[in-house]
Amino acid sequence: METPSRILIVDDDHEISHLLAEYLEKNGYRTFTAGDGKAMWKMLEHSRIDLIVLDLNLPGEDGLTLCRSLRAQSSIPVIMLTARGEPLDRILGLEMGADDYLPKPFEPRELFARIRSVLRRTHALPPGQQVPESRQLHFAGWTMDFTARHLIGPDGVIVALSGAEYRLLKIFLEHANRVLSRDQLLNMTQGRDADPFDRSIDLQISRLRQKLGDDARSPQIIKTVRNEGYVLASPVTRDPE
Repeated sequence: METPSRILIVDDDHEISHLLAEYLEKNGYRTFTAGDGKAMWKMLEHSRIDLIVLDLNLPGEDGLTLCRSLRAQSSIPVIMLTARGEPLDRILGLEMGADDYLPKPFEPRELFARIRSVLRRTHALPPGQQVPESRQLHFAGWTMDFTARHLIGPDGVIVALSGAEYRLLKIFLEHANRVLSRDQLLNMTQGRDADPFDRSIDLQISRLRQKLGDDARSPQIIKTVRNEGYVLASPVTRDPE
């Protein structure tokens, strides 16, 4: 029997946490709750967690700070809960490494659908994708290690990637020198269609460029194709068999 995924809900509203935990438990997940960052870190020390539902507005360290700290040491998927009508918070959440966001108020079944989608992307390849023949791919002096899920720079230094960044770069490497639209990238990495104001792909590409040392004003690795999308403009090689 498959082990239930373990979800940590970090929210200082105990009533909301209890209701979400109860709903997710009824739908097959194992849930844990924490009221602030300190409790979150303590829970992560002692329990295996598969996904974190993280509220933006928390006492002490807020959700953005916690997400940024988490990304520095872990690739656990994060769904950020933000206040409705605050697009800047959602943008900042994605910049800090959140895998998805959900504005409050929301229906529990909507969060359930987002959790299923993020976990599916995390634990399995997107539909139609194939497992790379090699555990490592090389491009522009960089190495992508699929086993460790991180980048190795030309200087040998390891660069950690968030779950969203890892999936996006993986898609680019599997479709090197092919122009991919924002809609295609969003669908392949997040399993949903873009709306006209969705900037998540642009933000993730900006973060990838920063980590690759790719000048945003004149990028050489991930290039922008006007009115079409983005392209990984570099040869990609595999380790010899």
